[in-house]
Amino acid sequence: MKIAHLADLHLGFRQYHRQTSAGINQREADVANAFRAAVDGVISARPDAVIIAGDLFQQVRPSNFSIVFAFRQLQRLTEELPGAPIILIAGNHETPRSSETGSILSLYEELGIQVASDEVRRLVFPGLDLSVLAVPHAALFAPERPLLRRAGTERYQVLVLHGEVEGVFPFDRSWVEYGGALLDPDMLRAEPWSYVALGHYHVQHEVGPRIWYSGALEWTTPNVWGELADEARHGLQGKGWLLVDLDTGVATRQPVPQARGVYDLPRLNAEGQSAEELDRLIAKRLAGVRGGLTDAIVRLVVENIPRHVMRELDHGAIRAAKARALHLHLDFRRPEAERTIGVGAPGRRQTLPDMVREYLSRRPLPERLSRERFVALGLEMLADPDDSAPDGSP
Repeated sequence: MKIAHLADLHLGFRQYHRQTSAGINQREADVANAFRAAVDGVISARPDAVIIAGDLFQQVRPSNFSIVFAFRQLQRLTEELPGAPIILIAGNHETPRSSETGSILSLYEELGIQVASDEVRRLVFPGLDLSVLAVPHAALFAPERPLLRRAGTERYQVLVLHGEVEGVFPFDRSWVEYGGALLDPDMLRAEPWSYVALGHYHVQHEVGPRIWYSGALEWTTPNVWGELADEARHGLQGKGWLLVDLDTGVATRQPVPQARGVYDLPRLNAEGQSAEELDRLIAKRLAGVRGGLTDAIVRLVVENIPRHVMRELDHGAIRAAKARALHLHLDFRRPEAERTIGVGAPGRRQTLPDMVREYLSRRPLPERLSRERFVALGLEMLADPDDSAPDGSP
């Protein structure tokens, strides 16, 4: 018995300003193409069931393009895998804040897909001897959390959730999106599940035996550099989904081809360098991008660069490089200034994030709130100010 485990597709995700010839945001097209490639892989693998563990869409009200594209890809799955049930739960991104707002996911029930958008559903497939407990995001925020227990006599028992397993997410939360329900890892281990399929964490990760995050299919967080660093910490390169053997408990990574390279280049130290020397070093770094700079997503941090040296750089060459890349972030950081406060030894000048961190660290909070999460959320909102809610809802 094999299942395909996908999550965090985030169809409709948009970033940067370039558009395709059809007028679609280029990153939105990249995300759609990653899902198409994943569907190709799932059809080729021919699993007995397909599970999508939340965040099919980036927003509660996705674009027409995303709605139609998802319909066509899910239709391909139902037509090519007629005997395989497809289970889809709602994640935090597609869960309305108001219970009166309907879920777009109900549309896909017309294809025969089993959808859990707001309430827990226990789905039984006698022909497969399979039971699936599908727990959407909204159910985990109900006044009383549902009991996550096996039921029935089916040989294969699968739990599907979308949330944040405590102790799994990285200490650096600058790239991690909030809005997920906290999940106790001991709760997930309490029952002898054949498999626990998780969504919300965009890095593929084994929480424990037979408990996995499948990860996202594309880089769809505001801070791609933090996500990239976290993948490297786990020894991963690129994105994918999981093909899981329920008899052995083995989850096999299935890579998805990426539309473009994403690179965080080794940093440059500008201390003591002239503008001409830095121009040469920057050009050398950019020339070393694997596969070339064209259409890539690249960051280069240049530390300790004085303001006057920054002004004297070859900005024509920088503009040309930015035009070639899909996104080139040259992150120039001036030397940390020293200042004297009153009398005594000089101290380092506080940056705005330092000031916000200090203020939030001593602000009175209700006992039930996590101080660490409160501070991290404040810093995240400072780093990426926009009009959307932190959980991605409109």
